[in-house]
Amino acid sequence: MSFKTIKMNNSGASLIRNIFAKILTLIFFGLAVVIVFSLLSNIAEGVLNQKNLTEVLLSSINTGIIALAVFELALIINKEYSGPIEDGVKDAVSSLRQTLPRFIGTVCVALSLEGLIMVIKYSQLDLAGNLYYPVAIIISTAFLLSALGLFVYLTDIKK
Repeated sequence: MSFKTIKMNNSGASLIRNIFAKILTLIFFGLAVVIVFSLLSNIAEGVLNQKNLTEVLLSSINTGIIALAVFELALIINKEYSGPIEDGVKDAVSSLRQTLPRFIGTVCVALSLEGLIMVIKYSQLDLAGNLYYPVAIIISTAFLLSALGLFVYLTDIKK
């Protein structure tokens, strides 16, 4: 194989990678927009039907956090995969080290809010026996955040 053939294969792979990255980015941005419109629709419907405002707002927070996580995923895909393939400049670990904390941070915020919302909801409905579920979610979030911290520590180049 000549250098020209390798360069052409790399540019073809880069083109396919860019196309798929753009398509997936658009899909996830579209999903985030649809989720936000659903959120606004649910709020309007809840207010117009005079439902309990607290329940409407708590449900809206859940939906908003999901929209944020999908939007964040779209940003990560666009940032990481839509550019040219850089041979030897970044390895997989350094690439993950840049994008993973941001996404896992968003997921941790979403999970912890979900757990706290469940605690509030169960306490309002006098369902204290069901507190195992939100506690499990909060413990899982703490475990996920600890695992992320361990990953960042173990992959630190400046040791």
